[in-house]
Amino acid sequence: MPIALRLVGVAVVILTPGGVATATFRLLGSYDPSHPIPYELLRSKYESNRPDIAERPPSFRRSADCRLQDSPAMTAPRPTVLLALVFGIGLAAPAQADDPLPSWNDSPAREAIIAFVEAVTTEGSPDFVPPGDRIAVFDNDGALWCERPVYVQAAFIADRVAAMVEDDPTLAERPGFKAVLDRDLKALADLGEAGIADLVAATHGGMTPEAFEAMARDWLATARHPRFDRPYTELTYQPMVELVDFLRGHGFSTFIVTGGGVEFVRTFAEPAYGIPTQQVVGSTIALRFEMQGDEPTIVREPRISFIDDGPGKPVGIQSHIGRRPILAVGNSDGDYEMLRWTTAGAGPRLGLIVHHTDADREYAYDRESPVGRLDRALDEAPDRGWVVIDMKRDWESIFPGSSR
Repeated sequence: MPIALRLVGVAVVILTPGGVATATFRLLGSYDPSHPIPYELLRSKYESNRPDIAERPPSFRRSADCRLQDSPAMTAPRPTVLLALVFGIGLAAPAQADDPLPSWNDSPAREAIIAFVEAVTTEGSPDFVPPGDRIAVFDNDGALWCERPVYVQAAFIADRVAAMVEDDPTLAERPGFKAVLDRDLKALADLGEAGIADLVAATHGGMTPEAFEAMARDWLATARHPRFDRPYTELTYQPMVELVDFLRGHGFSTFIVTGGGVEFVRTFAEPAYGIPTQQVVGSTIALRFEMQGDEPTIVREPRISFIDDGPGKPVGIQSHIGRRPILAVGNSDGDYEMLRWTTAGAGPRLGLIVHHTDADREYAYDRESPVGRLDRALDEAPDRGWVVIDMKRDWESIFPGSSR
């Protein structure tokens, strides 16, 4: 969409390689940001505003520099390069509705995202990526919605456990059920992966996918966050929803890659983020086909078939998507391997980490947290060129309808 020029005075500065040449009263028209900006103009403008660019990670410098090239549409006839500046005709500030990331503050993270997207979507750019290869993957818990004080699916399991124990009190003696009923986080952690998997299988298995989806939807419709007293689906991160929309508007295919149960996340992914069910990758429970009378049916078995976390995430991506992403977003060490695999590919790549730093508006946690622990990925981010999104600094608002 062209950015309109606004008449605020009378003068336009005309620059040539030798400096300021003259001034004119002529309205230049409009500037279409889909065209690359002339090399000399953007180089001078960007470096004057951001003298620290040379100190930024290589991946950021590459993204920021990607549009420093000549464009016939903008540079003919040379040597004159036109720039509407402060004395008269200036670029109008885009209306709020035209801002692709209105809930983001101006920050290095926001600049890196926009520069990267411009780089890979501008035809003629050395970093141009065809639409079919523009794959972006997002963790869900802690990256797209709130994951504290416990994972949302854990809260769902807790309510499911309580309902099952009410029907069969003997279940209360099973270690996993007992730990959930006692709200004993240490006991839950001590169950290990196999114990948790058994708990999930017991509470999620023995039904059709349709029955599970209906149960999960009913729960999400009534369950509320213990601190914010809002439905969990209203605690999506507004800046991240905007980022998903921004990417999709530039030809990206956006996927959720979650350690949570894939069918649980699929119940809300499309209304919450606009991501359809077939673009959700997650941990899976075993399925079997059977005939129930004359009705062909899929049944969820009481066992886990795949855990899409840590090293499982690149495997899940390859199995489900079949292409290496060029952009990955995570918030914990459970996303480390996904970030590594994404950014190790050839060509332009971007890794983003959501760092929870805002105890007032959400939660502040990283290295010592039992939920969403962020340690190794945070340490390695600078050297690997991953951009850390500081929630307190970088986000103007966090949840829909909220503000600072």
